[in-house]
Amino acid sequence: MKIYGFVFARGGSKGVPHKNIRPLCGKPLIAYAIEAGLASGCVEKMIVSTDNEAIAKVAQEYGAEVPFLRPAELAADNSPEWLAWQHAVRFLQERGDNFDTFISLPSTVPLRKVEDIQRCVSVFRKGECDIVVSCTEASHSPYFNMIKIDDKGYASIVNTNNGTPFFRRQDAPTVYDMTATAYVTTPTFILEKSRMWDGRVRAVMVDRVSGIDIDEPIDFELAEYFMNKRFQ
Repeated sequence: MKIYGFVFARGGSKGVPHKNIRPLCGKPLIAYAIEAGLASGCVEKMIVSTDNEAIAKVAQEYGAEVPFLRPAELAADNSPEWLAWQHAVRFLQERGDNFDTFISLPSTVPLRKVEDIQRCVSVFRKGECDIVVSCTEASHSPYFNMIKIDDKGYASIVNTNNGTPFFRRQDAPTVYDMTATAYVTTPTFILEKSRMWDGRVRAVMVDRVSGIDIDEPIDFELAEYFMNKRFQ
């Protein structure tokens, strides 16, 4: 398979301003995704899709190609990333890049392991699916200890199991949190569908630490703690 790796990194980030190029243990956040993709041995090249010149410059410094700047309408807070995936695939195909496998490695998972990327690719190579995602066992369950609050302020369990309550977590169905470690699929699936759940999805389990996702300032502190601990 001819595989291209991708990082989709917007300039705007409300939770953590300039998140994608904010330093983490001496390197900009986006560098970890680029380096992991290249180190995996799975990808022929890493492509960064961004609307921001500063991110583009940093991405190139760490070995990625930035063949275009993403249109502003695909980089807004409410822009579905799937549309950015489609834009990147179309751009590359129109310039003559022929690749049959697409891997998205979001910049927000700096602790991802190279072997987890490789495992996702291995599962995808086996066939029997349209896309591979990653996950970790959830710390909370919608059947047991996840609640919702109605417009009157009253709380109730998210999933009532058709009125039959679970009194022990062990008795509830096992559920998983998706992580952004890697997404593996084909350009064709991306162009023909409007979301990943329109196809057959396989999931690869990763450990909770390597799947930490940077979404707010405290996540940087958490990632830095485990990163320092990993290399002690």
